[in-house]
Amino acid sequence: MKLCRNIAYSLLATIFVGGTLSSCSDFLNEELTTQRNTDYFDTEEGIADLATGIYYNLRFHFSKEWAYATTNYGTDEFRIGGNASNAAWNSYNGSFKSQITAMDSNTALMETLWDNMYIGINSANILLEKLSLDIYKGTNKDVYMGEAHFLRGFNYLKLVSQYGGVPLKLHPSTTPEREFTRSTAQATVEQVIDDLKKAYDYLPDKVSMTGKLTKDAAAHFLAKAYLFRASEINDSWNSNTKSADCAEALRLAKEVISHRTLASNFSDLWNYTEPDGANEKLDEIILAAQFSSDKSSRGRYGNPCHLYFLSVYQNLPQMKRDIAGGREYQRLRTTYYMYNVYDMVNDSRFWKSFKTKYAVNNPVKGSTYEKGDLGIMYVINRPGDTRFDNMEMKEKVADEKTGKLIPTVFVAYPKDRNGKDDTALYDELSRFASCSKYLDGSREAVNDMPGFRDGILARLGETYLIAAEALIRQHEYDDALYYINEIRKRAAYKKGEDRSAYCDGGAAYNSNSLGYASMGDVNSYMAENSYYESNGVSETTDATNLIVTDIQNLPAEDKAIIDKLNYTDDYDRMMCFLLNERSRELCGEFLRWEDLARTKTLVARAKAFNPDAASNVDEHHCLRPIPQTYLDAIQKDGHALTSEEKKAEQNPGY
Repeated sequence: MKLCRNIAYSLLATIFVGGTLSSCSDFLNEELTTQRNTDYFDTEEGIADLATGIYYNLRFHFSKEWAYATTNYGTDEFRIGGNASNAAWNSYNGSFKSQITAMDSNTALMETLWDNMYIGINSANILLEKLSLDIYKGTNKDVYMGEAHFLRGFNYLKLVSQYGGVPLKLHPSTTPEREFTRSTAQATVEQVIDDLKKAYDYLPDKVSMTGKLTKDAAAHFLAKAYLFRASEINDSWNSNTKSADCAEALRLAKEVISHRTLASNFSDLWNYTEPDGANEKLDEIILAAQFSSDKSSRGRYGNPCHLYFLSVYQNLPQMKRDIAGGREYQRLRTTYYMYNVYDMVNDSRFWKSFKTKYAVNNPVKGSTYEKGDLGIMYVINRPGDTRFDNMEMKEKVADEKTGKLIPTVFVAYPKDRNGKDDTALYDELSRFASCSKYLDGSREAVNDMPGFRDGILARLGETYLIAAEALIRQHEYDDALYYINEIRKRAAYKKGEDRSAYCDGGAAYNSNSLGYASMGDVNSYMAENSYYESNGVSETTDATNLIVTDIQNLPAEDKAIIDKLNYTDDYDRMMCFLLNERSRELCGEFLRWEDLARTKTLVARAKAFNPDAASNVDEHHCLRPIPQTYLDAIQKDGHALTSEEKKAEQNPGY
C-alpha cells in the first residue's frame, strides 16, 4: 500500500502541528471540520496519525515554483526561459534580497522555504515529545522515533545548505515565541548529524509500504551531511572533522550501495506510464515524496514539476498543446553547458533526459501532414557542424521515414553562427530541448497543474557519486573512478540498443482513458529522439564505452570545461569531473545550487555558463539572505530588533 493513501487521514495532524505548509497560507489550508484539538496527540491513535502526517512535509520540495527557484536557478544547468516569474533567483540582480517583491502569484518568496522547514521541524518536535511521555505502547515506537529524527535532520540539512547557521528549535512551541538566535553553521550541522544518526539507529532495514523511511534513507542523507561539513563552504572551521567525515560518508554510501541495485536502464527511472507504476517502485529509489491520483489523499496540491522545464510547442506549425506534451511554463531553459557536458555519441543520458522530437498533433486541413508525423525536431549538434544553415530550419529538413519536410527544426549550432558557444538558441527564450524527467501524461486535462508522479528525493545513482566525492576529497582518485564508472557503465549504450528510442512520462497519456476522453487522439508523444540527426553518424547498435581509466586523460567534454574554468591541479580537475558527472546523472533533480554553493564553485560556473547570472553573481550568493519576515518578527530582550541587530543576524552581503 502506498504511503500517500494514508496521508489524507493524517492531514489533521499536520494542520495542528504547523497551521499550514506555506508562509502565504496557500499550501495546506484545509478547512477544519472536526472538533479535535491537540489533546488528540496524547492518544496512541493521535501519535500514529501524526507519524504518518509528517511525511506530508516532504511534498513541499516539489509542490510549487520554489522547487526549482531555490535549487536549479542561478547555476550552470538552466537559465530563465520565456517566463520570468522567478528571474531574481537566477540572475542574482538587485531584486534578490531578504524580501523578494512578487512579480505575480508564482514568485517564490525568500521566507517560504524557511517557514516550511520549521513547520516540519515543529511537527517532528511534537512527535518526539509525545513519544517521550510513554503514551504510545504500540510496536512502532522505534519507527516513529526514527521518522521524527529523520524529518528534523532532513529539514535542518536543507536550511543549513541554503542559509548557513540557523536557529535550532528542538522542542515544540506551545505558546507564542519571539526570541531566537542563530546558531553557527557548525552547530547546525552537528544537530543534523545527531538527528540522522538517531534516525539510522531507529529506522528499519526494509518496509512493505512504498514511500516509508528506511535505514538506507537515513544513511544516504547522513552521508550527504558529512560531505556538506567537509565541503569548501565550511573550510573556515571544518579542518578537525574533514578527514573523518569523508571516511564516514564513504562507509555509509558503500553500505547503501551494497543493499540496492541501479535500474538497469537509465530511462527506466523516467518511464512513467501510470500513477504508482513500475518506475516508482524501482529498487534504485531510496526516498520519494508520495503523490497520487487518488483525490482523497492529494491534499491541496499535486506535483506540478511537469510544468517548469518545457519549451513552447503549441504555437508551431501543425501543433497544439496536448496532455502528452505538457503545459509549457518555460521557466527553465536548458543551457549550452548542459548540451556540451555529455558525450552525445556514446552517453545515452542526454537522449533519455531531454525531449527532442514531437509528433504532429494538429495537421492543417489540406496539408500533407497526418497525426503522428514528425512535427518538431531539435538538433543538438556540436560547434563546427556545417550541415545546417540557420537556427530555425523550417521546411528544409526531410524526415527520412516519411520523406516529408519536418515543419519545424531548431539547430543548436547552425553554420551561420560560426560555431560560437552560447549564441544560437539563446536568443529564443521559448525554444530549447526540454528536460523531460517530470512529464506527466496521466493528468485528466491539458491545463491541469497537479500531477501524480512521485518526487524523487534520493536515489542510488547519487549515492555512487557521494562515494566518489568522498574519495576525491581524500585524494584517492583512482578509487573514485570506480564509483563514477559504475554510473557511466549504465549510461553507455548496450549492444543491440536502439539509440533513437525515447520515452518520457507523456507516455502515461496512452493508458489514460480520461485523457483520451478529453483530448481524443491529439497526441504529440513521439517514442524517438534526434540522436542520429544531431550526431550525423551512421545507424548502429554496437555497445559504447564510457569508462575512464586515467585521471590524466579525462573525456574531451570534461577537458573543455576544465580548461574554461582554468583548473590545473588534480583535486580541482577531479572535483570538476565529479560535478560534471552529477550534471549528466542528476540534471534537473533539484540538487544543483546546493552542490555548487557548498563546493564554492557556484560563482565560477555561473559566470562561465549562465549569461543571466554572470554579471551579478559573487561569493556571498553561496548563502541565501535570512528572510526579512523572520528578522522583523523576532525580538531580543523583549523588544523588536534594531537595524544593527538585524544586520548582525543577516548573512554578509545582504
